Amino acid sequence: MKPEAAQYLRRAEATLRKAEAILAIGITDIAAREAYLAAFHAAEAFIFEVTGKVAKTHRGVRSEFARLTRQQATLVQCVDFLSRGYEWKTDADYGTGGDIEPAPSQAAAAIEDARAIAAELGHPDA
Repeated sequence: MKPEAAQYLRRAEATLRKAEAILAIGITDIAAREAYLAAFHAAEAFIFEVTGKVAKTHRGVRSEFARLTRQQATLVQCVDFLSRGYEWKTDADYGTGGDIEPAPSQAAAAIEDARAIAAELGHPDA
């Protein structure tokens, strides 16, 4: 694995730890946002590992990741999670979701999904 990709994966893991700590104190919108960011960093690692390039925006990461994984059925759930997760990030950052926070179970599921994605994308055969 390229050092830059490994760095993105370390950041994903650190972000997951933050998400868990934030969820533990009951702030579900920020926990869900951090889960998205963890998956986002894992996607950055995948993109860099495959292309040697860095996508500069959230949209760029999501579209490049979708393009690169189009033929890999096992990674479709990662693409879906990134789209759904970006909405959590936007809601948490800008309050555009009608002030409805995810339930604790939803935030916990987002963290578990992000952890699975990071593990999958961190695997050399992903």
